[in-house]
Amino acid sequence: MTKTKVLFVCLGNICRSPMAESIFKKMTSEKGIADYYQINSVATSSEELGNPPHPGAQAEMDRHQLNYNGHYSRPITAADISNADYIITMDESNLADLKQIIPNRDLSKLHLCMDIVPGQKGTSIVDPWYTHRFDKTYQMLNQSLPLWLKKMEKIRKEG
Repeated sequence: MTKTKVLFVCLGNICRSPMAESIFKKMTSEKGIADYYQINSVATSSEELGNPPHPGAQAEMDRHQLNYNGHYSRPITAADISNADYIITMDESNLADLKQIIPNRDLSKLHLCMDIVPGQKGTSIVDPWYTHRFDKTYQMLNQSLPLWLKKMEKIRKEG
């Protein structure tokens, strides 16, 4: 069985992308389709290398029964890019950083998370490391990620 490989990316991989990874894993598990997906998250920088999720992100994930056990920040690698089917970024800055390192052949994999939400194209999920609005991050991810899963499932089933 070929798995759809989904990679969530933010600056430090301690707030938004681990939240996205945990939400997406929970959604696929609850729908009984987790075996069809490989879900990970990474950073565009190495500043937080080896760190667990931010305490604010952990508190928000705990509120929603999301599992982040064993998550430690790591930067994106060439292998991550090559292997991914979807590279979903949290903001325009992540998108710009990735466009500089992703080979042209892989650019079609690169997406801004909120672009899938009608009327939200170009909208960034602001880094809660600065805003401390982890609840807002969760709400935006909870709005966009079910739409990504619906799209991926449609493509998987047609494939």
